[in-house]
Amino acid sequence: MTTIDPLTAAAVVFATAATDAVYVMFTSAVVARRRVPAATWSSLWYLLSSYAVISYTENWAYVVFAAAGSWLGAFASITFLHRPPGGPPVGAAPD
Repeated sequence: MTTIDPLTAAAVVFATAATDAVYVMFTSAVVARRRVPAATWSSLWYLLSSYAVISYTENWAYVVFAAAGSWLGAFASITFLHRPPGGPPVGAAPD
């Protein structure tokens, strides 16, 4: 059995949750064709994902925590960005 450090596991969950949330924001900025926000979200995306990758490549068991964080981040960010159907994407210029 592999030993799991609870602090590292929590950090991996947080990092992957934040990574997925940032990825959703990046995608939203791309859809709205906003270059500076898209580039900024992209750089944050890579910074956050690097922590999770480095953490769980040393111990395969952290992949489970990465998957849980990914699910939580995507769910939370889509919940936050939820708009009524037919509206403009988040970040779109106002009319």
